[in-house]
Amino acid sequence: VQVVESGGGLVQAGGSLRLSCAASGTTFNINAMGWYRQAPGKERELVARIPKGGGSVIYADSVKGRFTVSVDNAKNTMYLEMNNLKFEDTAVYYCYADGPYILPTWGQGTQVTVSS
Repeated sequence: VQVVESGGGLVQAGGSLRLSCAASGTTFNINAMGWYRQAPGKERELVARIPKGGGSVIYADSVKGRFTVSVDNAKNTMYLEMNNLKFEDTAVYYCYADGPYILPTWGQGTQVTVSS
């Protein structure tokens, strides 16, 4: 399995961005996908996690009500809709996928910069 992120960029505070994560390879082995982020000098943190076949979605408290994660199984693509962005959302955002028969798979990351 491979995952590739896209959609990062520079946005003003209060603005919106949508990130995409396209999975390829043996995608039928994927049970869940998610987004992590890492800001300079900070540890990587979970942003959102979504089961590929439906179920409970997990969000970090800091993004609840502002970010929405979704998955299009037909396209093997996960999205992260980010609204009302704040300066503290600035980070490199990483997509990941996991499942019982695959190692956790990470993308190369996409930069999101929010100007205050």
